Amino acid sequence: MPVPVPRQRNAPVAETAPGGATGSDLTLLVIEDDPAGTLSVPELLDASGTRVRIRTARNLTEAERLLTDDVHCVLVDLALPGRTQDEELGALKHVLRLAPRHAVLALTASGDTELAAEAVRVGAQDHLVREELDARLLTRAVRYAVERKRADAAQVKLAESRLRAQENARLERGLLPTPLLEGSDLRFAARYRPGRSRALLGGDFYDTVRTPDGTVHAMIGDVCGHGPDEAALGVELRIAWRALTFAGLCGDELLSTLQRVLEHERESDEIFATLCTVDIAPDGRRAGLCLAGHPAPLIARHGRAAHLLPYDDDGGPALGLLPRARWPRRQVELGGVWSLMMYTDGLIEGRQGPATRQRLGQEGMLAMVNRQLAAGLDGEALLEAAVGEVREMNGGELTDDVAVLLLSRHAKPA
Repeated sequence: MPVPVPRQRNAPVAETAPGGATGSDLTLLVIEDDPAGTLSVPELLDASGTRVRIRTARNLTEAERLLTDDVHCVLVDLALPGRTQDEELGALKHVLRLAPRHAVLALTASGDTELAAEAVRVGAQDHLVREELDARLLTRAVRYAVERKRADAAQVKLAESRLRAQENARLERGLLPTPLLEGSDLRFAARYRPGRSRALLGGDFYDTVRTPDGTVHAMIGDVCGHGPDEAALGVELRIAWRALTFAGLCGDELLSTLQRVLEHERESDEIFATLCTVDIAPDGRRAGLCLAGHPAPLIARHGRAAHLLPYDDDGGPALGLLPRARWPRRQVELGGVWSLMMYTDGLIEGRQGPATRQRLGQEGMLAMVNRQLAAGLDGEALLEAAVGEVREMNGGELTDDVAVLLLSRHAKPA
């Protein structure tokens, strides 16, 4: 049965489509394999001012060629004799796969209510009845289908955004945990700022715990890369570090075990992670330090300028680079009153100014922190000022994630 040419019918009241589509031109692609039934007019215009330009395709192959980005809606004729319902729905499903971002309408015969309902169920925005088709109905159906498709796409994006936010929160809980320092006189502060254009948190992670013997263990690390896989690997390494630390592992034995965890969990042999671990004695005056390809922490002692903790040969390699690597543990004297700052390389890789390509580096970071210490900043305020100034010097958001951890020991009251 041929598709009738829609009859132009004057409407006394202009209709307004949802979303403000009134007056905007739309393009409709009609798929109908009966040559005598294709629409014989190039465009339709209704009283609302909407102009619908019409293209016709006699088969799916021709439709694929005509389905360009400027097409807003596709009308699929399902009311053809000699076809089973499965064949008609198969053609519609093919169009839906072919045009996932386009609005799709199904054209059915008046008695085909079951086919019409099934067409909407499988994904068509609406259905039209052949015997009732005219210009006003068609233009309105096209406008409403386009707006409904846009609304559906907006809902999908909103749902995806919510899922990303939930995933972000789960990763944040894993990467940025609550420190376990009950019974310790050390003060803890931390800051994390993801780099720009991050859909999820990056691979930076840290943790701090106090074991039953009174030793405070702290670590900070960075998995290379910034995607969800790297973030998930960072969570796994942090959880493994906490479990192994409570099990009594330390230094080279701990890092060797973490390397085996990374090798087992990583997606590619090219993935590695840098790590800095510190174990502070119960009296708070001494610490053991291990570096695995990570920048050395800085220490600020009472009345003295902050400086980097010395480390012979820069420690061992990053985890995942060498199968039989070793990570020496260096003993460090902390003193009575001190602040120890551990950080990822995002803090030192920002530029020294918006107009220069020169990196801040460790020396620039030291000068910045010493200025802030001289201004009386400490704890959370110090970290907030440090991260803020690095971002300001860079001239905007940093390209890499930044994680900073600060442990401080102040003089006990008499």
